[in-house]
Amino acid sequence: MSKPFGLSLAALAFAAILAAVEPAGATMEPYTPARQQPETTHHRTDDALFGMETAPAFGEVSSKWLAVEAEIEHERTVLAGCDAGQACPASAQELRRIIAEGAGRTGRARVGLINRAVNLAITPTSDDVQWGVADRWSPPLETLQTHRGDCEDYAIVKYAALQEAGLPRDDMKIVILRNFVRNEDHAVLAARVDGEWLILDDRTLVLVPDAGMLGVHPVLALDRDGAHRLVSPQQADQPVDGLTPPSLGRSIAAAKRDLARRARDVSFERPDDRAKM
Repeated sequence: MSKPFGLSLAALAFAAILAAVEPAGATMEPYTPARQQPETTHHRTDDALFGMETAPAFGEVSSKWLAVEAEIEHERTVLAGCDAGQACPASAQELRRIIAEGAGRTGRARVGLINRAVNLAITPTSDDVQWGVADRWSPPLETLQTHRGDCEDYAIVKYAALQEAGLPRDDMKIVILRNFVRNEDHAVLAARVDGEWLILDDRTLVLVPDAGMLGVHPVLALDRDGAHRLVSPQQADQPVDGLTPPSLGRSIAAAKRDLARRARDVSFERPDDRAKM
């Protein structure tokens, strides 16, 4: 399901116990457009995602994200058509159903219910199996049309659904992590609730605070402002090959050593429970 995003590091092994969150089950309420949904109060704090700063990132991941963002905006017009009683494709109806899971709710309840709905709506499938290519980033309606996707496809649907459910875009970031336990790169959605960043992972229904992540190193953040490297304050102005223009890049070997030194916060991921569902 997860795949390389153009980075490679030596594997490390860590483990930790995941924190529990409130139950995700709830009765579905009617879908309400985003403009009518209650918004979570945005607590303006200096707490940065993973306690790290950002620096501009360029390259393939950035280009793919910009293309997906444009598709998300286009698909909002499809949802508006559904609201107006126009023809509503099955994939748009499915997205509306997911959004309705969080209707009328705020805080962790809204985020947790939509995280659960998306995880259960999609079957984990690699791009190679589904599309015959190594890496394809699908917009929400394409993913919900096939009900199959890999890690970034889950994160993209959650991003779109939470936006429609009233969570401010400033409070959401798709994050690409280096997972040292599985020796792979993995995409998740980070959502800020009451000043705390929570990680929404396709592999678990548990909402884990960014400070509680173990076994991973955050590398990139994708949001309304584009793609950004996640770096320590001391390294905010240091470029990494493949993520910044070539004229500013250092050698790949140096980048690997740099990332290895930065590896600190990690995430232990529970085995995929969806096989039991």
